[in-house]
Amino acid sequence: MRTPQFSNMLSILRQEKPTRPTLFEFFLNGPLYLQLSGMSSYPQNSLDSGRMNIMAYARAGYDYTTFTPSTFNFPNKHVAQQASRSMNDTTLIADRAEFDAYPWPDPDSCDYSAYAYLNDELPDGMKFIAWGPGGVLENVMSLVGYETLCYLINDDPQLVDDLFEAVGSRFVRYYKIIAKYPSVGALISNDDWGFNTQTMLPPELMRKYVFPWHKQIVEMIHAAGKPAILHSCGNLADVMDDIIDDMKYDGKHSYEDKICPVEDAYEQWGSRIAILGGLDLDFVCRATPQEIRARALAMLERSASRGGYALGTGNSVPEYVPRANYYAMISAVIGEEGIAGLE
Repeated sequence: MRTPQFSNMLSILRQEKPTRPTLFEFFLNGPLYLQLSGMSSYPQNSLDSGRMNIMAYARAGYDYTTFTPSTFNFPNKHVAQQASRSMNDTTLIADRAEFDAYPWPDPDSCDYSAYAYLNDELPDGMKFIAWGPGGVLENVMSLVGYETLCYLINDDPQLVDDLFEAVGSRFVRYYKIIAKYPSVGALISNDDWGFNTQTMLPPELMRKYVFPWHKQIVEMIHAAGKPAILHSCGNLADVMDDIIDDMKYDGKHSYEDKICPVEDAYEQWGSRIAILGGLDLDFVCRATPQEIRARALAMLERSASRGGYALGTGNSVPEYVPRANYYAMISAVIGEEGIAGLE
């Protein structure tokens, strides 16, 4: 098992060269966590979940583990997970009365103690990368529905302002709280902003309603002396300058070949913001292990002299990713002998 060195992630997020090739993944999946951690059953509490994440990420060669133990979230309707569903299924707020009646959460009353309790259980050199319960736009759309939000922007702009303020201000406070923990080395603001062809809202409306809150989130994270990573799916080409120059995110995660292959993203923006992960999830599912390893090695070679890149998938590692394909990808960093110790 490699000795974790979180300093590698910090170098990458400064667009510098790490001391060795470095892995980045937002999250894995239940069976993979179990196998990598060696645990026999799924955790029943946040402390054991953190322990599982620590063991799994450490054994796979990461310098950190992602983890969020907080009870902070925006209550919503339960929707069954299906192959697809409407973006309006969760609507709870459609007017001022429903806005006033909604049980808005208080970030200060939530439990973050696992970050402190598990600090001494992190291997030397390892840190948590914390993340949130969705993001500003995601939660507003979840509460009101995508179509309703579009109507409200024209029919009741004051309510839209108040919705984004209610959600955004709570996220700013949430990130200020968790950024103070010594065990947390960096933070992810995870908020999907786009489709394959464009942003969810026109860029001018993203700049009006969404980006000011993300700018404050990054400011809070930076005030704690830590880097801020944006995880956001969709075609964000029209707002990348906002992400880099206005919001000042240190790293960007989530890439798809049909939108912008990670190789192209690295050439276009890699000198201005760290490029994290990026091997298209469909490619990682469908390609052979040999093809995956070859592309991973080529990406590491592309970035070797310039830095600012960590290897991983374009999004995450869900259960349907063939185990051999995931191992082929990370073998480009930890070597085939390292994989032998995991199987």
